[in-house]
Amino acid sequence: MPDRRRRPAAAAPKVHDLPTGPVQTSLGTASLRRDPGAPNRVTLLLGSTESSHLDLEDPAYLEFEYMQQMAVLLDASRPDGPVRALHLGGAGCAFPRALEARRPGSTQLAVELDDVLATLVRQWFDLPRAPRLRIRTGDARAVTAAQRPGSWEVVVRDVFAHAEVPRHVRTLEAAAEVRRALVPGGLYLVNLTDRPPLYKARAEVATLQEVFADVQLVADPGILRGRRYGNLVLAASDEPLPVTDVERGLRRLPLPVRLLHGAELDGFRGTVPPVRDEPVPDAAPPAR
Repeated sequence: MPDRRRRPAAAAPKVHDLPTGPVQTSLGTASLRRDPGAPNRVTLLLGSTESSHLDLEDPAYLEFEYMQQMAVLLDASRPDGPVRALHLGGAGCAFPRALEARRPGSTQLAVELDDVLATLVRQWFDLPRAPRLRIRTGDARAVTAAQRPGSWEVVVRDVFAHAEVPRHVRTLEAAAEVRRALVPGGLYLVNLTDRPPLYKARAEVATLQEVFADVQLVADPGILRGRRYGNLVLAASDEPLPVTDVERGLRRLPLPVRLLHGAELDGFRGTVPPVRDEPVPDAAPPAR
């Protein structure tokens, strides 16, 4: 049986042990910003973009609002016990780290395209060790396609390149690969960012509704009214998602958010079509 005991607290990295300047990675630079009001907390920046926030002494802590919302959706859908979770997009592994702390014994795989970054976050942060959390270097879409059917209870998509979600992980075909990797009734959680008129968010809803039986959307009311740029979270499953439990959990969060579901979500989607893989051009005929 694998040893699931955490390392002693004294062995966990401290803020003063971490680098103070930018560090080169495979795809750019990574840097750590200290929180002046909370000396044990750091934010990982990739380039100039905030990517992860971690409390070095409290692995269960989640700072980013979209991760708090994902935790509510997960707890409502799968209330108890460890889970098997695939994370598409690793960065600092803040969500997998919190999931292990909240649900000990979970088995998780994080997929990170930047191999140097994957090594650095192992050095910098007190991440669970394999098999509790493995980090695989690779493209999120390619790794998903390679998973055995029914391998995972939860798939979390948090993939960004230069603050944008790559198109190839937003398509109908990509969502179908996720559904194939999930167990029946499994949960797909998606983080995306958008700005008015929220066309990308509407297209994501349309895409997931084509593949999954039930979809929910959670976001700040100001974002949904088209007033500002920000994060939206989608949840999808091939079985009905809980509504009452999700709404109850969302009300306990520090900041107010809205849940769109059913006819209200259909109205948000409107007539926007799903996103599909771009067709591969036909090969040019050989020259004579």
